[in-house]
Amino acid sequence: MLYPLTFEPIFKERIWGGRKLEDLYRKSLPANVPIGESWEISDRHGDMSVISNGLLKGKTLHWLVENHARELFGDNTPFPKSFPLLIKILDAQEKLSLQVHPPAKLAPLLGGEPKTEMWYIAHAEPGADLYVGLKRGVARAEFEAKIKTGEVAECFHRVPVKTGDAMFLPSGRVHAIGAGLVIFEVQQNSDTTYRVFDWNRVDKSGKARDLHVKESLASIDFEDFEPPLLSKDAKTLVDHELFRVSKVDLQGNGSTRLGGKMEIIGMLSGTAEVGSPALTLAAGEFCLVPACCTDVELRAVQSASFLRIGLGQ
Repeated sequence: MLYPLTFEPIFKERIWGGRKLEDLYRKSLPANVPIGESWEISDRHGDMSVISNGLLKGKTLHWLVENHARELFGDNTPFPKSFPLLIKILDAQEKLSLQVHPPAKLAPLLGGEPKTEMWYIAHAEPGADLYVGLKRGVARAEFEAKIKTGEVAECFHRVPVKTGDAMFLPSGRVHAIGAGLVIFEVQQNSDTTYRVFDWNRVDKSGKARDLHVKESLASIDFEDFEPPLLSKDAKTLVDHELFRVSKVDLQGNGSTRLGGKMEIIGMLSGTAEVGSPALTLAAGEFCLVPACCTDVELRAVQSASFLRIGLGQ
């Protein structure tokens, strides 16, 4: 029988990263490098999550999918060959590149994978913003011309954000994360990104990162103008065929029930206890509750806020 599972995070050095994951969540980061991403739940070759608790400690997420698919996912058939979601925390202390992920129909032709995702703003410095979609009326010809002049950022829709905001990003939506943001990212299991512009940055060896202008222009939805933030009033933030995400706030020693379907809990603030014997989760930690675990209690310790993430219907 499976049980609520935690995993060892996988840290990624990024030119735009920082040390906020250490400050906010007490993560043990590699020394003296900017860490931009913590891959919390990943079934990618070379970046495989390893179980960190219980009898299965040391086993990989892919091993779990291969050997316990029915217990993990329930009676869904056919079972996926790999875990369908990739869960990250991003620390953007500088702006990310202006970029796009290829739509599902085009991705194979471009040699990539589609990537639909959502962002939840876990921490925002004053004045932080996102670049998402195009300004209304921007045409492809103008966009291409401004790539050549280095002014393409002027074509992007800029959205001021604060802690608690969220944005949905289907494949084909151009975007970038602005500076001063820590983001919980829920995405399709993919790692294909096409960079349009990278602010003329160079790495510590003086080398600029590769751009993928041809692939980007093929992938961008040029009818995608000024998308709004997700509604905070909705019970569910995202209800998509790939994943469902909702935010839950528990006050006092409030509790909720989990089980019967595969879910991931991503702690935003406070502390919670999951199951019996209790697994304690603090802010910045994630837990995968397999479908075979029925009637699992999640109880706040004083108070807690978390994302509740599941597969789409």
